[in-house]
Amino acid sequence: MIEVTKMDGTIILINIDLIEIVEETPDTVISLTTGKKIIVKESRQEVKNLVKLYRKDIFAD
Repeated sequence: MIEVTKMDGTIILINIDLIEIVEETPDTVISLTTGKKIIVKESRQEVKNLVKLYRKDIFAD
């Protein structure tokens, strides 16, 4: 899971396997396979980097 910050400052964890699309419109919107959309403070590139780091960490063990 990756940690992101919602617009109200709440920090949440997102299961990366549920991420379908990450868009900047200009806010960053994460669309999940469940149909839910979450607007976060992190940029699209930051979300991408978090996912990459998480996957590296998983496969390194």
